Amino acid sequence: MPENHSILLEKTFVLKSPAPWKLKGEAIILIYKFKKEWVESQGNLPKHLLGKFNGGLGFVMIVNYENSPVGPYREVLFIPGKFRKTKKLAITKIFTDSEVNTQNGRVNWGIPKETLPIVWEKEKNLDKVTIIKDGVAVFSAEFETGGIPFPVSTALLPMRLCQTWNKVKYFTRPTGTGIGKLTKIKSLDLNPEYFPDIRGLKPLFAVKVNPFNMRFPEPTFHNEFF
Repeated sequence: MPENHSILLEKTFVLKSPAPWKLKGEAIILIYKFKKEWVESQGNLPKHLLGKFNGGLGFVMIVNYENSPVGPYREVLFIPGKFRKTKKLAITKIFTDSEVNTQNGRVNWGIPKETLPIVWEKEKNLDKVTIIKDGVAVFSAEFETGGIPFPVSTALLPMRLCQTWNKVKYFTRPTGTGIGKLTKIKSLDLNPEYFPDIRGLKPLFAVKVNPFNMRFPEPTFHNEFF
C-alpha cells in the first residue's frame, strides 16, 4: 500500500487516498443553459446556495472511470451552473457506485457524493446507464454516439468548483482532456426525488469522450463564513 494511503473512518472503514487524483476512463457530457427559476426549484440546491445562482452553463456528466487511486467506479453528477459573485461551479447532486469513492470525494474536495449501484451497458454505438435504488431504476438514459472525433479539453470550459462540506469551502480546479464524438439522447427517464428533473430539457451540446483523462488537484480551503 502506498505511504500516502491510510484508513478513514466516517460511516465505515474505507481506503483513504488524498488528492491529487489522476483518473482515466470514458464520459458522456451534456451541456445545458438552465433558467434561474428552474435551478432554484429543481436544482437540488443546499440551503447555502439558495438565491445565489449566477448563470453560466450547466452540466450532467456520466462517467466510467476504469483507473483511479481507489479502483474502477462510475458516477452520474449534476452541476446547475455558477454561484455567488465569484461565479464558481457547484455539484449539487452526484451518485457513485463506490463507497470508497464517496468517502474520499467528501473528504478530499467536499463533493456531496452518495453511493448507489450504477449499471453501464454497451452495444456498438449505444450506451445505457442506469442508477438503481432498492432494485428499482431511479435514473435511466440511453445514448447513441457517432461522427468524426475531435479533441476535448477543459481549457475551453474551465471547471472551477466551490463545494461546501461541514461549513468549509473547498476550491478545486479539475482539468480534463480526451477525444470526443457527438452523442444524442435516445431515451431518458428518472425519479425527480433522486435526481434533478431534466426530462424535457434539451442540452445545447452532448458529447461522449473516450478516452477521458481527469486530474483532481488538492483544493484550497476557506471557512464557510469568509
